[in-house]
Amino acid sequence: MKIFFSMLLLFSLSFASDATIEVIKKVDSLPSIAVEDASVSYDESFKMKFFKTLIADLNVLSILNVDRYYRKNNFDASNVLVENKDFNYVLRYKMFQGDGGSLNVQMIVLQDNKQVFGKSYKVSNTDIHVFVSHAMAYDLNEFMGESSVEWMKKKVIFIRMTAPKRSEIIIADYTLAYTHVIVKGGFNIFPKWADKGQTGFYYTSLDSQKPTLMYVDIKTASKKKVISSDGMLVCSDVSADSKTLLLTMAPDGQPDIYSYNVDSKKSKKITNYKGIDVNGQFMDNNKIAFVSERMGYPNIFSANVNGSNVEQLVYYGNSNSSCSANGEYLVYKARESSSAFSGNTFNLHLISTKTDSIRRLTASGVNEFPRFSKDGDAVIYIKNYQAQSSIGIIRLNHNRNFLFPLNSGRIQSMDW
Repeated sequence: MKIFFSMLLLFSLSFASDATIEVIKKVDSLPSIAVEDASVSYDESFKMKFFKTLIADLNVLSILNVDRYYRKNNFDASNVLVENKDFNYVLRYKMFQGDGGSLNVQMIVLQDNKQVFGKSYKVSNTDIHVFVSHAMAYDLNEFMGESSVEWMKKKVIFIRMTAPKRSEIIIADYTLAYTHVIVKGGFNIFPKWADKGQTGFYYTSLDSQKPTLMYVDIKTASKKKVISSDGMLVCSDVSADSKTLLLTMAPDGQPDIYSYNVDSKKSKKITNYKGIDVNGQFMDNNKIAFVSERMGYPNIFSANVNGSNVEQLVYYGNSNSSCSANGEYLVYKARESSSAFSGNTFNLHLISTKTDSIRRLTASGVNEFPRFSKDGDAVIYIKNYQAQSSIGIIRLNHNRNFLFPLNSGRIQSMDW
């Protein structure tokens, strides 16, 4: 019964000086930018698709008031279009097809009809055009002197349920405009990137007699077994040096947090509670955060990596069933309604381990699986609302939230 409840719990998991203080920027006070397309290749459908992706990226930056109108101009034109003359900046780009079908993009940024920034991009084909758009937005953000949005160029990995006990593992960009199925067939859950470079990932296979943690090398697509365990097995976090995994295992029928050394292939038990401990996350100062039912309902606790000094971290919310840590900050999921006849609301909240401040990040639906970007600038999460799954992005220091829906299927879990 404990194992069954633990799996349900895991499926449900499924800055200013203080980031918990809301930061509100008035849109009217932001510099304005318009976009001009000077492309000489590709059909109108693809041109519009690229334009919409770029507009979305510029909006996610949250540093500009972005004009959404699609307009064309010559790349070498000495002046911006008359409709754009009052904008602080104009971003002009030209797409053209290169040798072997490559996609080439030239970008310039104009201010008062003078070029102030420029860069060129090239990818092998149009299928991955979204990553060009992400790179363009990233470079514009750097030019503007804003804090890094390196996360924008990272890939998301998630599980899409296709049928009962059937799933696919998909690699995507953060907007879900690009998706690539990397593992098909079987019942696979809880993917986790294995390193900062995203060269490999772990996932749990439930196709054998015992839950088995698998590793996949992205470059070769080769798989290998890491470890198996009776009851349950989930990799919930990977250390910064990629050498240590935090696993939830129940070899004796008792779900606890374990550390696993990738080199020695040895595991060590961290928690030892008669109830349920799951979803370990690395924190600063040799500590971990995890979900436990020690209070009679799921809540967030911390402990030293050797299991000592267990402390309650969260004092707000019911059924606090998932979390992600970054430095002193923790984002967690809490149930905020208790209806027996309709869907309940699960919102995300942000706390600091150094203050008593708390900040609610979402407002409706079922919001789960929060994951910090490596720099703590953003939170990605899954939103299930009205039978649709979406990837959400929260810009913490800009107090803005963006949703990107999945076209089909339901997202079970994901990592960033």
